[in-house]
Amino acid sequence: MPGSSEYGVVRSLTEQLAAPLGPEDQTVQSMPDASPTKWHRAHTTWFFEEFVLGARPSEYRVFHEGYAYLFNSYYEAVGPRHPRPERGVITRPSAAEVGAYRRHVDSAMARLLDGGTDEGTALRVELGLHHEQQHQELLIMDIQHALSRNPLAPAYGTLPWEAPVLARGTGTTAPGWLGHDGGIVEVGHGGPGFAFDNESPRHEVLLRPFELSASLVTNGDWLSFMADGGYERPELWMSEGWALVRTQGWRAPEYWRQRDDGWWAFGLAGLQPVRAAEAVVHVSWFEADAFARWAGARLPRESEWEALVPAPGGATAAALGFYGTVWQWTASPYTAYPGFAPSAGAIGEYNGKFMVNQQVLRGSCRATPPGHARRTYRNFFPPQARWMFAGVRLARDAA
Repeated sequence: MPGSSEYGVVRSLTEQLAAPLGPEDQTVQSMPDASPTKWHRAHTTWFFEEFVLGARPSEYRVFHEGYAYLFNSYYEAVGPRHPRPERGVITRPSAAEVGAYRRHVDSAMARLLDGGTDEGTALRVELGLHHEQQHQELLIMDIQHALSRNPLAPAYGTLPWEAPVLARGTGTTAPGWLGHDGGIVEVGHGGPGFAFDNESPRHEVLLRPFELSASLVTNGDWLSFMADGGYERPELWMSEGWALVRTQGWRAPEYWRQRDDGWWAFGLAGLQPVRAAEAVVHVSWFEADAFARWAGARLPRESEWEALVPAPGGATAAALGFYGTVWQWTASPYTAYPGFAPSAGAIGEYNGKFMVNQQVLRGSCRATPPGHARRTYRNFFPPQARWMFAGVRLARDAA
């Protein structure tokens, strides 16, 4: 059961992430998927208020009756909510008021945890902690997007868990391929420890012999793709992806800008020259799929990735960039595992209702909080999304 100290660590990290943004009423928003920093802070606060403290109405006083409408994300069973594309135009409550809201809920949560909890409450608290870590990552992605819209291209800076050397991003140059003999393997979460519901149940899959690239696709690889007309050759693209290339004007990854002296990329360190050895980031599934076809390879299936990749924390996993650099697109659509059933009530809306028109990503990225990654983690985004820290690792059938 998570204790009040663990709860405090997660909350403290969210405060650190929010601090460098600057003005307290940051409302710049040009993408419907992005949310202001204070919305993330308020939403994660509301999650504990609604799903943990709300279960004991006689012991808890709601901070503000209107916040449930403003900061509910998508839980239809709980009630109506403010439209997502309009989150950026809400100037009140202010950042200071959101801070007071957090302190109110923090205090109530500390009292609850110090007094002991039953198993059901403990499970909801644990889910809330991992939910907060998800939003710590989303918060960074959204900050970068907001700063990218500023003509001055301001830098966010180094993340709290990063060494300064990582502030510019990382890459891996390990050569060759890693092979797997195939066969019947088990994938999915099935042991102790936390996992989201979409990671279960553990089940068997049949794999043919395959190989994963020992390295992530780099900026240098992507520059070669671009130079060979990668964004101009319809035969490389899925039909919907090719339509986006034409209508959106895609000709490079998100945040890349061409200058007289070459390509530059906007990131957390501000506007920097594109470095060939670093892992490419901010590419959509459509782009990743087109690149793989151009390279004479394919994207890995999520079961292949999980069967071959070691758990995070080991030297091999770190050296080959499986975790902590970019999320890696897979060829797998986001669907339910055999035997999956969502939880009862509003909590059941957490993952299950998004199992359509999305692709799975595996691993983790530089914005993923420490300890949040695991081998069975199933991230998912629409195939056209580019603003998150998504990159590419190639796969191929074994000879």
